[in-house]
Amino acid sequence: MKIKEAADLAGISVRTLHHYDEIGLLTPESITEAGYRVYSDENLETLQQILFFKELGFPLKKIKEIISNTSFDRFEALKLHENMLLEKRRRLNLMIETVQKTIQHAKGEIDLTNEEKFEGFDFSHNPFEQEARKRWDDRAVDDANKKISSLSKDKFNAIYKELAGIRHLSPDSNEAQTSITKWYKMLNKIGSYPPDVFKGLGQMYVDDERFTKNIDQFGQGLAQFMRDAMAVYADRNK
Repeated sequence: MKIKEAADLAGISVRTLHHYDEIGLLTPESITEAGYRVYSDENLETLQQILFFKELGFPLKKIKEIISNTSFDRFEALKLHENMLLEKRRRLNLMIETVQKTIQHAKGEIDLTNEEKFEGFDFSHNPFEQEARKRWDDRAVDDANKKISSLSKDKFNAIYKELAGIRHLSPDSNEAQTSITKWYKMLNKIGSYPPDVFKGLGQMYVDDERFTKNIDQFGQGLAQFMRDAMAVYADRNK
């Protein structure tokens, strides 16, 4: 398939395919003597996967890293994307029903409770999208590490050491909560970490081995202690 045909099929521009070739993201199967790029069925499968990841908001550089990794499982990615779309369809169907009922309500044909007026309205993240990001996207970790490195390491290390010294105590003890409050205030000097986000960050300290390794150098089990203390703080300060 020539480049114009491939571009039309995928609903993108020829220039986009040129760019993908230039950055080594999608190299055509061959180039004719006349200089035309020719795309194979395998190329088109790769293009489809690239566009799936683009819909998730992944940058091209990250997509290239993912699909070129020998551990990349295309079938796994396709199933996850299918689940994402099915979840979106479920929510859309609920909202369509709500709109239809609201029209009937506006005409005086039916009554709607306040709860029924908002069925289908859910602006939280698609759980399958969260799973995809956890599987392939480490930008959250990179961004957090960059922010931390922008402040004095001595300040961070001091709190790490302070927390390490009391990690044998209960996470909800006064001592633990006093120290974790210092951590909360310090983080909010470099970004926005409301309680729920603060709690999620604590969970990342345990889920991501890079965080765990960095934190536990101050004391084995510190990452888990901080996670638990951060969760207590967040729940108390919602």
